[in-house]
Parts: sequence; C-alpha cells; structure tokens
Amino acid sequence: MSTALETALAYHEAWKSRDLDRAMSYIADDIVCDAPAGRLEGADAYRGFLTPFVGMLRSATMLAAFGDDDRALVMYDAETVPVPSAPGAELVTVREGRIVHSRFLFDRAPFEAARRQG
Repeated sequence: MSTALETALAYHEAWKSRDLDRAMSYIADDIVCDAPAGRLEGADAYRGFLTPFVGMLRSATMLAAFGDDDRALVMYDAETVPVPSAPGAELVTVREGRIVHSRFLFDRAPFEAARRQG
C-alpha cells in the first residue's frame, strides 16, 4: 500500500470513528481544502469544517480507495443524522504522512432536501 493511501485510510478511519483529534493528526498545519462551499486554508479552518460533519455522522461505508506515493482518492457513503445516504469523495495530497491538500466532493442534494422538509 502506498504512503498516501495509508495516510488517507487512517484519516478516514479516524473521522469515521468520530475521533476528531486523531483525524486532525493527519492534517498538515497549512492544509488547503477545496470543498463545495469554497476554499479553506489552514488546520483551524479545516477543523471548523470537519467538526459539524463528525458531529452528525452515524456511520460511513468505504466504496473505493486508490492511491500512489503522493495522492489518494477515497470514496464513501456516509449516514448522517439528517440524511441516510450522503456520498462523498476526497482526493488528498500527502507529504511526510500528513494531508496538505484535499479536494472534497459530496452530494449536497440530500442535505438540501432534508432542510426543505424541516
């Protein structure tokens, strides 16, 4: 298994287990995250982004994971309090065992439908 993939899977397992501190141990201080809501820069901003998600997470099922020495792609389906199925994917760049860049994608439609319903 590649270094990037090992890091991405360890990070995934940490947030999936709702262990935010352990998840953040895989995040570089100067991470850049491109997410649907816009760009986040720095570990503090990333923690602020991840905290609400971890708080509403019930479970996550790994769908696929691939990687090389520098980058890994992880796709999963998350069950959250507001929606039973929230597919997501992260393409991460890893340097020295820490994620320095994340391109995070998820389907916002289920969350928007849940908000409209109440």
